[in-house]
Parts: sequence; structure tokens; C-alpha cells
Amino acid sequence: MKLLLLGCGGQIGWELQRSLAPLGELVALDHDSTGLKADFSRPEELADTVRKVRPQVIVNAAAHTAVDKAESEPELARKINATAPGVLADAAREVGAWMVHYSTDYVFDGSGSRPWREEDSTGPLSVYGQTKLEGEQLIARNCKRHLIFRTSWVYAARGGNFAKTMLRLGSERDHLTVIDDQFGAPTGADLVADVTAHAIREVLHDAGKAGLYHLVAAGETTWNGYARFVLEQARAAGVELKASPDTVEAVPSSAFPTPARRPHNSRLDTGKLQGAFGLTLPRWQTGVARMLRETLFSGTTTP
Repeated sequence: MKLLLLGCGGQIGWELQRSLAPLGELVALDHDSTGLKADFSRPEELADTVRKVRPQVIVNAAAHTAVDKAESEPELARKINATAPGVLADAAREVGAWMVHYSTDYVFDGSGSRPWREEDSTGPLSVYGQTKLEGEQLIARNCKRHLIFRTSWVYAARGGNFAKTMLRLGSERDHLTVIDDQFGAPTGADLVADVTAHAIREVLHDAGKAGLYHLVAAGETTWNGYARFVLEQARAAGVELKASPDTVEAVPSSAFPTPARRPHNSRLDTGKLQGAFGLTLPRWQTGVARMLRETLFSGTTTP
């Protein structure tokens, strides 16, 4: 089997290079790859790449994820998050391939407190959320053999992330101020990648499992709770910090105005995913603690 991975340099894409490798021959491309074209700002070139590779599975981990910047460049965000995935899905149908894609909790309006289910009405608050929703819709329309995973609050040991930022700030300041009215589940890129590989194996044997799924770690917290957990873990590991969990002040989102509105409720119900694929998703603390151990012991505590 041949798999085409696009966006291999991002957090999820990097982990996918590991998780997809045992499934078959993996062609991994990023926007700056030489030879085969994988620049999502040029969607017209993507179909040609698919025709040349002729994969059985296309996995798209590329996206315009600069949420605030998307507000000032909506056309580029739409091209990368919607038009390009739609082109890929059309090309996937043409060569008989499966299309795997990642979306976001930002397709919802963030109201209420109940975890969002796949069938709930959408209502994006931002250009980013709207363009990601459009991407979902184009994929579903253009290629029946698809898997779309909505996830949220993604982190990885590689590159910068919220936890590393908290460690850096906690070493510089004795008091931190972090939002406490946005709820979600920090989700490791490694978990997303491993579930993806498992799901691909399943749908190749049972096409009836195609469709849209929510994929996040179990449990919930706020950014404030997340920050406190990070500092607790670091102190337990013997890291010297000026700030402590008790000095992390809780403030509302309004304390940090941003160009793009963030959803207050980013909880996602994963019951459909766990039932369809026979999975048990670990609690968010498990993955974050593991990532922190890797980060702390490697000595890379700054973004």
C-alpha cells in the first residue's frame, strides 16, 4: 500500500511519519518539498501530485492554523483550509484513494457546556473556523471514502506549545495570569497520529466506518488548569520555578482581546470514535505529563 502524507513538518504531520510508516510505502511532503508539489497556497498543483503518486490513502495534515492572522488574510486561509482539501478529495476520488483530514472544535460557536457531538449544528466564530468547516464540507462532497477528525488544543514535544511557554514564563515571573473560561482537552499529536493509523487499517477492511469523528484526549480543563498542571509536574520533577500553581491567576477571555473570537466550550464527545474503532482514549493529563517528562529531561523548556 502507498500513502501520501501532506504537511509532514507540522506537529501532527511529524508524528504521522512515525505512525503511518508500518502501513506501507509512505511519501511524505511539506509545502517546501522539492520535486512533487505540496504547496497548499497553490491548490491546482495538488491534483497533479496525487495523479503522479497514485496512493491508496491521502492523509492531509496541512492547514492554515494562525487563528488571529486568518482574520486579516481570509482568502489565503480559505485557499489552504478549504479549496486545497477540496481539490485533494476530488483527486482522491479520481484515483480511488481514501482521504484523511483534520478539522477543529472551532467549527462550533462554543456555547453551552455539553461536549459537542458530530451531528450538532455548527457555527464558527472566526475565519479559521469557517474555512475549516468549508474544508470538511468539500471533502464530504467530493470523496465518499473519507475520514475527518476534529480535534482541539493540540500539542507536541517537538516545537513550541502552551506548556513550554508556561515553563518559560514560570521561570521568569512569580505570578502568571491565564484564562479560565475556555474549556477543552489538551490532545497530543502523537495520540492523534496513532488513532489515525488504527482507523486507516479499520476502514480499509470496513468502508462503512468512513465519516466524521471527534478525536481528543479524555477529560477536560481550562487553560488556567492546564497551566497549573504544567507547573505542578515541573516542580515535582525538581525544576526551579519562580511561579507556583497557587500563583496562577484566573481571568476571563476578555482580559486578553484577540482579533479572532475563541469558543468558550471546546469539549468534544468522542463516543462515536471509541465505539466505531474499539478505542479507549487516555486522559489529557497522561499525555501532557509524558510530553513534559520528554521536554524537561531533554532540556528544551523554551519555545
